Amino acid sequence: MSFLNALVEHEFLRIVLAAGLLSALGCGVVGSLVVVKRITFMAGGIAHTVLGGLGVAHLLGYDPLIGAVVAACLAALLLGWITHRGKQREDMLIGALWAVGMAVGIVAIAHIPGYSTDLMSYLLGNLLMVTRDQVIAMAVLDGVMLVALLALWRPLVATTFDEEFARVRGLPTLALNLGLLVMIALAVVVLVQTVGLVLVMALLTLPAATALLASTSMGRMMVMASAVAVVEIVGGLAVAYETDSPAGAVIVLGAAVVYLLALAVKQMWGRGSPLASASKPPRSCFIQPKGKNP
Repeated sequence: MSFLNALVEHEFLRIVLAAGLLSALGCGVVGSLVVVKRITFMAGGIAHTVLGGLGVAHLLGYDPLIGAVVAACLAALLLGWITHRGKQREDMLIGALWAVGMAVGIVAIAHIPGYSTDLMSYLLGNLLMVTRDQVIAMAVLDGVMLVALLALWRPLVATTFDEEFARVRGLPTLALNLGLLVMIALAVVVLVQTVGLVLVMALLTLPAATALLASTSMGRMMVMASAVAVVEIVGGLAVAYETDSPAGAVIVLGAAVVYLLALAVKQMWGRGSPLASASKPPRSCFIQPKGKNP
């Protein structure tokens, strides 16, 4: 039976497809901000604290998804606040948080009786086992991200391009950075259910990196990255179904191939992306403080 026929016949595949499309939205929106601001390593630090939250929540008898959200958001706020103070080297702090989050998760999992397939699905990814309740939770998290993005659009884009210049213009860069990191945390929790913790950073960055090669504005980059992610996730699901392969790994491999092909096309025929080479955002990104002249 082909993937399209199975999609029509089996409800669980339609649920899986819905989860994939919701994941694509997180890839496009938040991934674009991560790539342009060049904080992939910081996003990775946040992602790997999720295992600690999953393990502790499961050990205490709570929904692992709740633990993942709490751990990711706390890690995001901690990273943002400490790096803003500038008293510790950012790379050392991220590396330490990365290791501690994984260690807490491993210890918690070791004290859970028996083998927890639920936690292993979060770690390695098992998109074909996503439930309707998980899809609803993913939709809620995506909704929160979109509302935050729309509310903070202009100052957030300005801070993403040039934080120092945004601070000079009077924008609350600490609050904006914390908001961005919390959005990354929510996106990570969404994507963990698609490809697993091990591969989450690839799906967060590869579609956005592909879109960056041809984008002229942040908005267009987000739309293009989301569209690329939809193609990669749906295509990866189809290939995984037909070949009986792990869906998350196939999706990431497809995303890598698409990026390499796009990069090769750009090198042969294209020009550099104006967005990729921009050092400062357009003046329209800024909200002029009252009583000050530009």
